[in-house]
Amino acid sequence: MNSFKYLGTMANTDSSIEEEIKERIAAGNRAYHDKKKKKSKLISRNVKPQLYNTLYRPTVTYASETCVLKEHMTNKLMIFERKITRKIFGPTRTNDGYWRIKSNQEINDILKGQNTIGFIKKQR
Repeated sequence: MNSFKYLGTMANTDSSIEEEIKERIAAGNRAYHDKKKKKSKLISRNVKPQLYNTLYRPTVTYASETCVLKEHMTNKLMIFERKITRKIFGPTRTNDGYWRIKSNQEINDILKGQNTIGFIKKQR
């Protein structure tokens, strides 16, 4: 047996947490899509960031305070965060009347610099 789940965390023989990060991101996606099915259009835009901070982010960062995050794992977490925040806040309308997705800088401005990696470092 190479890996198994113990107390909600993946344990494996080589002490790598890459598989655990993938599991956590998948759990965050499941949490987001579960709420999406339950009439997310009825939830106001002011409540959606609170849902992210209280439901999705803790799901992804569960037990990550003890992990050593490498650069590619940090990138995966940041990609997940930007993907979910783009879905929460939706596209932006330009002056010409076209719609476009928000840039990474706009996402950082919305989150006010409080990203997932900073959250994990604060929890340590």
